Amino acid sequence: MRLHRSIQALISAGFTLAASAGLVVGVGSAAHAATPLPTHVFAPYFEAYSNDDPAALAAQSGNKYLTMAFIQAATKGSCTPYWNGQTSQPIAASQFGAAINTIRAGGGDVIPSFGGYAADNGGTEIADSCTDVNSIAAAYENVITTYGVSRIDLDTEDNSLTNTAGIDRRNKAIKVVEDWAAANNRTVQFSYTLPTTTSGLASSGLAVLKNAVTNNARIDVVNLMTFDYYDGASHEMANDAESAAAGTEAQLAKLYPTQTAAQLWGSIGVTLMPGIDDFGAGETTTVADASTVLNWANSKGINTLSFWALERDNGGCVGTAGSDTCSGIAQGTWDFSHALEPFTNGGGTQVNDFSLSASPAAGSVAAGSSASATIGTAVASGSAQSVALTVTGAPAGVTATLSPTSVTAGAASTLSIATSATTTPGSYPLTITGTAASGSHTTTYTLTVTGGTTSNDFSLSASPAAGSVAAGSSASSTIGTAVASGSAQNVALTVTGAPAGVTATLSPTSVTAGAASTLSIATSATTTPGSYPLTITGTAASGSHTTTYTLTVTGGTTTGSLANGGFETGSLSPWTCQPGGAVVSTPVHSGSHALQVSPTSSQTGECDQTVTLAPNHAYTLTGWVQGSYAYLGVSGGATASTWASGSGWTKLSVPFTTGASGTVTIYLHGWYGQGNVFGDDFSIA
Repeated sequence: MRLHRSIQALISAGFTLAASAGLVVGVGSAAHAATPLPTHVFAPYFEAYSNDDPAALAAQSGNKYLTMAFIQAATKGSCTPYWNGQTSQPIAASQFGAAINTIRAGGGDVIPSFGGYAADNGGTEIADSCTDVNSIAAAYENVITTYGVSRIDLDTEDNSLTNTAGIDRRNKAIKVVEDWAAANNRTVQFSYTLPTTTSGLASSGLAVLKNAVTNNARIDVVNLMTFDYYDGASHEMANDAESAAAGTEAQLAKLYPTQTAAQLWGSIGVTLMPGIDDFGAGETTTVADASTVLNWANSKGINTLSFWALERDNGGCVGTAGSDTCSGIAQGTWDFSHALEPFTNGGGTQVNDFSLSASPAAGSVAAGSSASATIGTAVASGSAQSVALTVTGAPAGVTATLSPTSVTAGAASTLSIATSATTTPGSYPLTITGTAASGSHTTTYTLTVTGGTTSNDFSLSASPAAGSVAAGSSASSTIGTAVASGSAQNVALTVTGAPAGVTATLSPTSVTAGAASTLSIATSATTTPGSYPLTITGTAASGSHTTTYTLTVTGGTTTGSLANGGFETGSLSPWTCQPGGAVVSTPVHSGSHALQVSPTSSQTGECDQTVTLAPNHAYTLTGWVQGSYAYLGVSGGATASTWASGSGWTKLSVPFTTGASGTVTIYLHGWYGQGNVFGDDFSIA
């Protein structure tokens, strides 16, 4: 990774975000074999060169596994490794040992990472520095036995990608260590962390893996640094991470032709860089991107997710690129950790979590005036929780309050701000913190106080903001306006978003800020049931604002549902299957029949059924599955899936929302060459 940081030797840690989280049974317990890592593990990088306590940050962020960066020689030509290349930080239980034991006691572990940009650039990466293969192998073994870890990460970039002698020594040393581990009944994995393009590994990275094959060195994980592309192109970072991994999977298929697609995907890792990377704002990864990558990683069954670095998982330096201590974007502390932590739980298992937002996120008032914002909460995963809200950061002369101070995730609170005539002009960030059982998130409202004349502005609201009616009935809401700053203006009102069969009108269509209008809604008997957001726009000389009224229509046209979900008819109809799909009498979850899908080396064995549900409506697909890599999901008008592996029956749930047509395809499939998968008792609620 191309890091440009003030602490050159330490910086290298920043971009080698390795692909895994190491497991340890106890620092200094050389006689005991380490515990293997989970099949799917999230292990963000910890900057070992900082003064932070890895165990403390792991506890605060909720991370069980950490990748610790980096280990390197102190000087070029040396064969002795140290943490961060500092002779004061030897490979010994006295260095990080207590913290690692604390992390392990909490059910997690660490992965030591060798190399990094500074070491690779300066020649102190252990295989570039040391010319003796057995000494390099001894350095790896010393770390393994000292900390009891089961995986070593090798961050290989910059000059280490072209040092052919160092590449060959490193892979030969890996083979020596793997033979030593086998002879001593130890579990040891090696991961290579490599730079990537958006279409896969560059030729230099691929050459490292080709040399490993030549030396019979087993590489368990190929971890991609999906940031710092420096190609000047337009980037959507989640999509680029997925395309980089897809290109790498195709490259690995040629390098390891006997491996199945599932095995290849299971050897890939992806490391993100939260916020703005070293290149700049053109390469910005958001919390939403992290969630997208999580869902994709679950669907592909990759091995590892990570990011650089844990110390960056906060929004303390909005607009700053490549910082070691913050992401450079507006986010809550630990937002990226919370978004990716469910990956370690096996791909698909979700914990309760929520998100927090301020709308608007900023406001400007003259001293002596007031402002307000809506603090919205939403369920990010799992179930709705009670969220306690607080606001801090108000300067002298400013009062900021929240009402209510506690909501259930999905509801909103109002932030009310009053300034005195003596408030000092300036910009003040107010931090709103939401705290629930799952943890805390923050959002920021930036208040700008001016002295003297302020510009005119207004606010818009809907009361109530939502309503539910049966098809053929009507509803109404009061659209309120208020002077947000300056003087009252004339506000023109419009409403959009009404679906077929719904008429929405405003009366009057023009008011003076401070007055109200009535939104009248009429539905026909044939209106399709569903939830419809109606957008009310107010336009004045100062600009426009919007508010939303959510109309829910019930009753009306009947929609279809899943048929033969328990297969008790004894036949597949109306399900359709790839060859081998059948109704069987054993095993079954309940009743006397169940579905069997039969993957082969060339097909997943998919069975599916197309159903028509209410458009734009939220549903949950549930079903019981058994077998290796059983995937249950929906496609077509909605896209969602989850999976499980096991010899017993496992219940899966897939939440999804239909599109405008309401038509979706329900499917169950296995994975190439992984054996039969069984399903039973499918339903949609």
